[in-house]
Formats: sequence, C-alpha cells, structure tokens
Amino acid sequence: MAQAWKCTGLRWSAEGPVLMWDGGRRSPLSWGKRVAFGVVEGGVRRCAGARGHACPRGVVMSGRSTGGRCEECARLDRAHSVAADRVADDPRPYRVYLAWFGPGLVKVGITAAERGSVRLLEQGAVCFTWLGAGPLMAARRTEELLRAALRVPDRIPYAEKRAVRAALPDGEEERAREIREVYGQAVELGGWPESLEREPCRPVDHVRAFGLAGAPAAVGEVSELVPGGSVGGELVAAAGPDLHLATREGVVVLDTRLMRGWELVPVGSGEVAFPVRRFEGGEGHLQDGLF
Repeated sequence: MAQAWKCTGLRWSAEGPVLMWDGGRRSPLSWGKRVAFGVVEGGVRRCAGARGHACPRGVVMSGRSTGGRCEECARLDRAHSVAADRVADDPRPYRVYLAWFGPGLVKVGITAAERGSVRLLEQGAVCFTWLGAGPLMAARRTEELLRAALRVPDRIPYAEKRAVRAALPDGEEERAREIREVYGQAVELGGWPESLEREPCRPVDHVRAFGLAGAPAAVGEVSELVPGGSVGGELVAAAGPDLHLATREGVVVLDTRLMRGWELVPVGSGEVAFPVRRFEGGEGHLQDGLF
C-alpha cells in the first residue's frame, strides 16, 4: 500500500499555489500538473489541530467541514487571529484593501504589510487595490468605517465567490470598475484615522495568476471527501483554496480545506469518486450526487 500523507492546506506565494503536507513537505502546483489522490479505505478524518500543534483529543470531524478543526482547536486558532479581532497589540504596520471577487462582490479587509498581496491570493480576490497603511488599530477603524458607512462587508463566503467565477468580465478595466467606484466613495468619507496613510487606487488583477484566463467553466464542486473515494485531474486554474481540476466528467472545483485531517494516498484514476455538487444553470443551482 502506498504511504499515506496528511495535507495541511494550500498556500500561496508570488510563485503560485503550493500544497502543504505534515512534516513540511511541499507540492508546488502549476497549470497542467496532474493532481490525483484518494482517501484510505476505512479512513477517519480527524481534527487538523491549531497553530502547528496536533489536536490533543484527535476529534473525528465531518467530511463536509471546511474548517477541519474541533471547537477547542478552532478557538485556539482564532485567539491568535488578527482577522477575528483577537489581537490588539501587534506593532507591525498593516494595510487596508478593497477586494473584488465578481460582479457585486466587493469586500474590505486588512493584512500585515509584510505579507504583501499573499492574503488576497489566499482569499481568491480576482482584483484588489490598497486603501491605506498604518498601525493595526488605525487599519481596523478604517475597515469598520467602510463597513458602517458604505455597507461593504469584511467577509464573503467562498460559495458565493465560486458561483460568479465562471462569469467574470473579460477586460481588466471592467473587472476593476467596482473597485474604483468603492474606492472613490471611501476617500470621500470623513473620520479616517490620522495615523493611516492613504494609498492611491491602483487595481491589481489576479486572473492570470489564478489561471482563469480562458479556463473552461467548472461543472461542479466536491462537497466532501469520503473513505475509499478519490479524485484525479489536470490543474487548469486555482483561486484561494480552490483547485479547478479537468476530469473525465468536466472541470470540478476542489476546496483544499476539505483535505485537511484525512490520510491521503496517490491514485491513477482520472475520475471523481467523491460526492459532487453540480452547478446547474451557472448561477447557484446546485445538486448533490456522484459523477
């Protein structure tokens, strides 16, 4: 039997997406690369732990959980999360951004300046621009200002991002239009923290970085991993945690967060033997089933 590995998630860098595994093993991904794995027959998905530490209780998790963590480990992970407002004394500079994921989907967020645009790649932002930079609390106040005054959310579910990904406008300028509009409204607001230095609107487009330019539309998404199941296909695109795999049945989206906590082994099949939620009509009509 092939050696089993545990995936710890998908990470992004300026070079592209990388699958991470227990023990520090890395699998850099590129367009056209074959991705194929299966779950060990009789396998059990266990909590992925938090902050690099294994779950002390080895809690069994649902195959549909994208978090992949038990309540205790999820709480520990959030305790160190800037995004969850659990950190107030971080001395590093932060940047505020506007991110666009598709028509009608604009959000505001913050990220440590040292991370550059990696956070936007991780979220699957199709287009983004910086708003300003400064201390953490100033960045948070700016984020809250936009949420309250312009009703710009700070979170958008991945399911909504996927639903619009196949119908993105063709041109970069058109994809940047909503970002420019919201940016223009934001800089007109009063109440910006004095310690936040504003930045000009310079939209950055990630369509090419994600491999979405000319990529075939997905026909469905893997809804969960199950013991004995498998998936195999050619990587045609990736955005955020999602891999777009060309299989015998069409392009299927795999949320790599579903992989955490399972023991995975290599397979040779190009079929999908996991439950798949089909996209019907291209706009959010979904149906569970097996290909």
